[in-house]
Amino acid sequence: MTHFGSATLTDRTVVIFGGTSGIGLSAAQQAKAAGAKVIVVGFDARGAERVASENGFAGWRAADVTKPETITVALADIPHVDHLVLLAGSFVAGKILEADVDYLHRAFDERIWAAVHALRSLGDRLSATGSVTFISGALADRPNAYGTAVLAAASAAMEAFARGLVLELAPRRVNTLSPGTIDTPLLARTLGEGRDAYVKALEEKLPVHRLGTAQEAGSAVVFLMSNEFMNGETLHVDGGARLI
Repeated sequence: MTHFGSATLTDRTVVIFGGTSGIGLSAAQQAKAAGAKVIVVGFDARGAERVASENGFAGWRAADVTKPETITVALADIPHVDHLVLLAGSFVAGKILEADVDYLHRAFDERIWAAVHALRSLGDRLSATGSVTFISGALADRPNAYGTAVLAAASAAMEAFARGLVLELAPRRVNTLSPGTIDTPLLARTLGEGRDAYVKALEEKLPVHRLGTAQEAGSAVVFLMSNEFMNGETLHVDGGARLI
């Protein structure tokens, strides 16, 4: 039988941290459309329940990814996970000589350590033929001078972490999505009143002359889950931002 390296998501259990809005929600919707049983994990229980109900997902959980015990509780009663997707994380910005250090810790707590605790909590309940998908971001390649050094470091660390886990967790696959500027609620919250001016300037510079959509980034997550020969890779969905 010919094997084309593309796995069906039909009846597969997909758990998405950060699956209640933006890229994560779009990935959840597309995975469900592909036949997966999707469980979304959000920070707010009421919001996660509402999103799961509105979209017909298989379930929802609530967790603060900076608190390991809530991750453990969220995953405790899920008997089997085929694909684990970790997209939760805030925009941690602050210059290292000025910002509160405990605040800066969040960049790594929400990413590296949240992933460690999720994987340890699941253990062998994560399918040996399944996958793990992380998120990094354009800052990993193109940091700036506006207080994003720690976040850039955390984003780059996720990519290196994924490559290391390919060897530790084999034959499970581990990949990272690196989105550019995507038009999501997080972008609006991060930029506030400066959003429109920022977007206008960026659209003029980007080769595609527009921001990415949550649907485009979400489809990349589904691709990383379903393509069985993608392993240890960082998939850039940035409209060519790394080239300018």
